[in-house]
Amino acid sequence: MLKHLYSGKVRELYQTDGGLLLLVATDRISAFDFVLDTTIPDKGKVLTKLSLWWFERLADLVPNHLVQAPADVPVPPEFAGRAMAVRPLRMVQAECVARGYLAGSGLTEYRRDGRVCGIALPDGLEEGSRLPEPIFTPATKAPRGAHDENITFAELARSAGAELAAELRRITIAVYERGARLAAERGIIVADTKIELGFDAHETLVLGDEVLTPDSSRFWPADQWRPGRSQPSFDKQYVRDWLLSPESSWDPNSRQPPPPLPDRVIERTRERYMQAYERITGLTWPD
Repeated sequence: MLKHLYSGKVRELYQTDGGLLLLVATDRISAFDFVLDTTIPDKGKVLTKLSLWWFERLADLVPNHLVQAPADVPVPPEFAGRAMAVRPLRMVQAECVARGYLAGSGLTEYRRDGRVCGIALPDGLEEGSRLPEPIFTPATKAPRGAHDENITFAELARSAGAELAAELRRITIAVYERGARLAAERGIIVADTKIELGFDAHETLVLGDEVLTPDSSRFWPADQWRPGRSQPSFDKQYVRDWLLSPESSWDPNSRQPPPPLPDRVIERTRERYMQAYERITGLTWPD
């Protein structure tokens, strides 16, 4: 029997009779702190398969929450391909973000005061500019429907403790650098990424949730990278851009729910998720 524990923006969490967890990625998509009414077919399967691929390639850097004998966990047929059997974690209450390029909230902060999460950056950077080196830019972990707020490393150290904050920074940068290097071999720029970490039953800090997916990262085609503009991407930026376009007629400041996505936006978003999977892994997506 599975007991439902929690609904996130994208994932559902269930507990098994043996105390293990089943993490199920749905086809829901979120943007601007809203979960859209429209789903993206196969999105949850892409997130799951790509996370599994990355967990294997990051295991020497940081352990993860995957159960090594998932056959012991009952998976209902409707969850096939989109579920991961995982160990329970006591999650760190912070979003761990690494940035190698200037985009998103980092760009907004830089334009305001030349800093991102308190880190001073060189003058003259543009949207999409490569940073001198990857930076760790933590954020608060907001509840569903609320907005994560960027914080400085000093603020993280005060809330989590200096030793843990330093370890979070070390792991996050290491994951980003490994991911960026492997993706670059496939012609993909990882502009930034967000990971989640937690403590297992042995108080070991491990990687949880998902890792280096189109939901948690910005993936740009390297051959089309041009600083000074919004970059083409293999992630949900396509949905964000449509929601901000005149066609959608939606104002994100209104706090009204976004409109449904048109069929062509759904299909093109699905294509981008598939392309991210295929280009990064070198594998062909199943029909």
